[in-house]
Parts: sequence; structure tokens; C-alpha cells
Amino acid sequence: MAVVAGNWKMHMGPAETEAFFREFGVPGAGGGHEYVVFPPALSLARAVASLPAGSPVRLGVQNVHWEESGAFTGEISVSMAREAGATFVLVGHSERRHVFGETDDEVARKVRAVQDHGLTPVVCVGETLDERRAGRVDEVILRQLDAALAGLGDDPGRFMVAYEPVWAIGTGETATPDDAQAAHGTLRERLAAQLGPERARGVPILYGGSVKPSNAGELTARDDVDGVLVGGASLDPVSFAAIAAACR
Repeated sequence: MAVVAGNWKMHMGPAETEAFFREFGVPGAGGGHEYVVFPPALSLARAVASLPAGSPVRLGVQNVHWEESGAFTGEISVSMAREAGATFVLVGHSERRHVFGETDDEVARKVRAVQDHGLTPVVCVGETLDERRAGRVDEVILRQLDAALAGLGDDPGRFMVAYEPVWAIGTGETATPDDAQAAHGTLRERLAAQLGPERARGVPILYGGSVKPSNAGELTARDDVDGVLVGGASLDPVSFAAIAAACR
């Protein structure tokens, strides 16, 4: 069983969201996978209303603020997301880091807030092309993971990690299965060192970066690739279902 997650980014308004779930057809395409979809916050309520009873699809938001309330124009709190129907939160996505300047410290604060409210954080880590060329992949992703683990505290609940090489997001370039396994193996080793081997094996590590039906199977066949975080290909219900069918 794999985790099949879709990050819709700034796409899919409420009407498009309803149409997507009409066509997606889960659980017929379920295959035992765990599904998580991250619509834009304004489409979350329509997504909740569009899911049939008993659907295996869970919903999340793409970003939250770590404060419970306040004068933070444009932000949403974790409690708001939970009340609206979210059970997952993306934290530290590369676009939040590199476009909006989110820091490791802010990621840690958000992770703590998400867990304090009983939601599941999906912590995103990944290197840029320059960092990869400089041989800094492990340094970068471990720094990002360590910051998130510090936010989780001494008794972390359920969380996921998503490795998303920045150079492979929306570019058509994809890390090879060997690249993905190498990074995921590094992350798994750090999780084992921090949490213990048994607990570390229970933390899903997803791969994100130009995932398609043609490469999802080969990626998830690797030992430490527990699922995928899909961007553009998750906007098409047929494509998203095909990726799910390919995952191992």
C-alpha cells in the first residue's frame, strides 16, 4: 500500500473540485492505497461535500500559520483548517520556502501547531539544483528534517515526510529511482537515529517531483519510497487514478 497525495497548488476552484471528485471514482480505483488531496483552502469545503460516504480520500491544506488567531491577513490557523474538514497539512513545501521565504524555524513552529491540533503534518524537504551540483543533498535535507523533528518534540504523533528535489518540480525532470532511494534512505537513517528503527519504519516518506503514471511504479518499488506527492498530474482525475494504479 502506498500513500498517493495530490497537491493542487493554486489551481482548482470549488466547481472544478466538485467535477474532479465526480470523475475520480475512488474507491473503485482505491487498490488499498491511502489518498490525501490538498486543494486550495477556498475549495476545501466543496471537496468535503463532494466526497462520498466511506471514501478513502482524506483532505488537507497547503499551508497554515502557527498562531491560533490574530492580525495575520491572508493566513489560516490549524483550528480553522480542522473545522473545515482538513486532517493533513503540507508544511515547508519548496514553494513556501523558496518563493515566500519560509524558514526552517517557521516550519518547526507550523509542525508543532499542526500536531498540537491533532492533524498530520506532511513535512517537505528537498534541495535546489545548485545544492545538488555542489554535493550538498544530504546536508540540506537533513537540516530541514532536523528542524521539523525539533518542532515535533519528544513524543511525535503521526507525520509524513515528502522528499521533493526542487529542480524536479514542474520541470518535467524527475529524480531517478536511484536518486530517490538514496535521499529517502538518508532520511530514514536520520529518523531511525532520532526515533528508533521501529518508529522510523512507520513514517511514510513520499517522493514528489514530476510524478507521472509512467514513473510512479518504478519509484514506489524502491524500499524507502512509500508513496508519491503529485503536483500537476493530480489535477486530472484520470491521470491521478493512473498514478495510483501504478503505485506499488
